[in-house]
Amino acid sequence: MKSDVETLNPTRVKLTVEVSFAELKPSLDKAYKSIGGQVTVPGFRRGKVPARVIDQRFGRGVVIQEAVNDALPGFYQQAVQESSVRPLGQPDVEITEVPVGEGADAGELKFTAEVDVRPTIDLPDFSTIAVSVDDVEVTDADVDAKLEELRVRFGTLVPVERAVQTEDSVTLDLKAEIDGEQIDSAEGITYVVGRGTMLEGMDDALEGASVDEERSFTTTLAGGEHAGESAEVTVVVKSVKVRELPELDDDFAQLASEFDTVDELRADLRAKAQDEAEFRQGVQARDKVLEALLEQVEIPVPDGVVEDEVHRHLENESRLEDDEHRAEVTEETRRVLRTQFLLDAVAEAEEVTVGQQELVEYIVAQAPAYGMDPNSFAQAMDQAGQVPALVQEVARRKALASVLEKATVTDASGKVVDLGDEDDDAEGSSDEAAEGSSEGAEAPAAEEKPKRTRAKKPAADAEGSADEAAEAAEAPAAEEKPKRTRAKKPAADAEAAAEGSSEGAEAPAAEEKPKRTRKPKAEAAEAAGSAEAAEGAEGAGTQS
Repeated sequence: MKSDVETLNPTRVKLTVEVSFAELKPSLDKAYKSIGGQVTVPGFRRGKVPARVIDQRFGRGVVIQEAVNDALPGFYQQAVQESSVRPLGQPDVEITEVPVGEGADAGELKFTAEVDVRPTIDLPDFSTIAVSVDDVEVTDADVDAKLEELRVRFGTLVPVERAVQTEDSVTLDLKAEIDGEQIDSAEGITYVVGRGTMLEGMDDALEGASVDEERSFTTTLAGGEHAGESAEVTVVVKSVKVRELPELDDDFAQLASEFDTVDELRADLRAKAQDEAEFRQGVQARDKVLEALLEQVEIPVPDGVVEDEVHRHLENESRLEDDEHRAEVTEETRRVLRTQFLLDAVAEAEEVTVGQQELVEYIVAQAPAYGMDPNSFAQAMDQAGQVPALVQEVARRKALASVLEKATVTDASGKVVDLGDEDDDAEGSSDEAAEGSSEGAEAPAAEEKPKRTRAKKPAADAEGSADEAAEAAEAPAAEEKPKRTRAKKPAADAEAAAEGSSEGAEAPAAEEKPKRTRKPKAEAAEAAGSAEAAEGAEGAGTQS
């Protein structure tokens, strides 16, 4: 087999492949056998029909088509390996010539395959990157706020006989109607007035209402099958309660913590606030270093990959006709892909490897976000074939961490910030820091946690089915802020999934097989590979 590669642009190549008749012969023999086993010819047993009879009855073109369909993926993969290209998605294949006879004079199978590829990226000297971050400051007001949060946590709800006020906890019944038709209802809902976490306009409607009083308001529904429609909502207050806070004294300190006095509790909260402030500073440093690196590097992105991913995203949301949202998704997809390509290039340049224990720790850290235990999450990822994508994600995080180590980070006061790995453990109240730094709904492709502290990862509201977890792992996703989780000793299933995927993680599996052709000189594959499929298939050449 002979193959040649032509660069069409920085993110797309064209492979020209020539296959001799001798190399195609095994597939022709297989095609004759397959067809012979499917047809009935008088005078011959099924599966024993001679090749010449099949040619006479059905035409040699049918056999050649069957042989080409069977052999084409293998020849394409071989051409990809020989040319050292790194495909993204599926190729557009055109068969330009097929053999017409037998032996040396039969001719050759010739085809071309155009496919998007990873761009070549010239990386700068990471030590030239310099960013400035905020100072780490913890004030008495910060500590007081944490004490107040703790008091609220241990407060008691007490019924009151008065009109509803902001911060009251109310129990209510609710129904929604559109054009006089009831579309939804609920009873016994508990809601804290003023939080703004339910329907727009509900807080204003509830303010001043008495028990058993009915209030109505008009709102725009944000979700469900009637999302975006205007509905008339009626609420009836069934009870009103206020939260009574405990006195801030030594008894409270003993109730709410392991400390004997308020002063000891305050000191502990101050230390945790310090950890959280340093954690946020590390997050800021990471984000700024990544942004600075993206600004310095030219990273072309394949339009076809972007279009496929955007279409998949909008199709899942049933918003294919929403041009405004399409523009937003397109911009975000390009940013995410640029970040992925960049960090993959860094991982390769820095020879980043991913050990089994690192992968297991990542699985343990991510599982709570999907409402799953680590074993179930590992099994779901393994069954969905997404463990190599997890390996690649860990490699990207490590790649960004390596850049962060070489960059110069100073605070607003001009001091150099040390982001080295320390043993500080930001527990308890650092949940809020981790939660506050989490913005993306999808799993990120590009970010490494600063190594200074390890805050616990708050439980997410994501639904925890295996299918959803697998889908989220595929998505190139929006930027995720680091979520610190204390790595517990994982169970055997998580380790087994990590170990079982090591070969797949190492293989440069970007070689997408072209789809089978139905007739000569027709495209044999549709460009239907999404950005996630490309990433999952591409694997990590830098991983181990």
